[in-house]
Amino acid sequence: MRTERGLGENVRTALVYAVLIVIAVAMLIPFLWMLGTAFKSSSQVNAIPIIWLPWPLHFGNIVSAWTSVPFGRFFVNTFVVAIASTIGQIITSVLAGYAFARMRFRGKQVLFLLTLATLMIPFQVILIPTFLIIKHLGLVNTLWALILPNLATGFGVFLLRQFFLQIPTEMEEAATIDGAGRWRIMAQIMVPLARPAVATLSVFTFLWAWNSYLWPLIVLNSPTKMTIQVGLSYFQGAHVGEYNVIMAGSFLSLIPIVILFLITQRQLVAGIVAGAVKG
Repeated sequence: MRTERGLGENVRTALVYAVLIVIAVAMLIPFLWMLGTAFKSSSQVNAIPIIWLPWPLHFGNIVSAWTSVPFGRFFVNTFVVAIASTIGQIITSVLAGYAFARMRFRGKQVLFLLTLATLMIPFQVILIPTFLIIKHLGLVNTLWALILPNLATGFGVFLLRQFFLQIPTEMEEAATIDGAGRWRIMAQIMVPLARPAVATLSVFTFLWAWNSYLWPLIVLNSPTKMTIQVGLSYFQGAHVGEYNVIMAGSFLSLIPIVILFLITQRQLVAGIVAGAVKG
């Protein structure tokens, strides 16, 4: 019986791994095609069968993509928006998350439920009201129009609140006995202990800001203000049919994201798991 059970478990495990491998390969194929096409010549792009590993590598596609449009300006604009959004969201999420986790005040549960409700509303629903607010503030066609809506989200507040709930209250009580106030406790005890959650929020916020397309497309109309995703659309229109150059531009836009993921993947997983333990 034990042998049969062990054999059955091995078969199930093998099937699970097989399914996961198939899914992983299916997700990687478009990325691998993009990567290969970025270094192909024009004749290799339309070759049948598909050439997955082009040789020789045509690095001129990268140079052409970088120089044909102001890619450098697109990168700078996107970095400014992503970094400012990340810093702002960390500050607001830490403050609100700590308040919901530790402080007592009237209407706390109602406010927290309203915060969670924002996670269920697609951005497209509030797109027009948000645009009207930005317009009345005179921020259309500025990077502030991209930064301000990203300064606070329900996801960030929820993630930090869940993490703060796991920290023993005895540590705060001991600090209070030593004469520490709320701000000192939060800055010197709670925030350092919440580094995994802060790192996770930082990565997600940076990714959201970097990959944002619809909102920048609506509020920006000057090429000097474009972010990388809108710039790629503009770039694609200038290189219709040149798929190798278009894929080279897409490859350039992915480099910072891949580097960020490789550096922070451990903190990313740890923060997600830790933040979901206690409700």
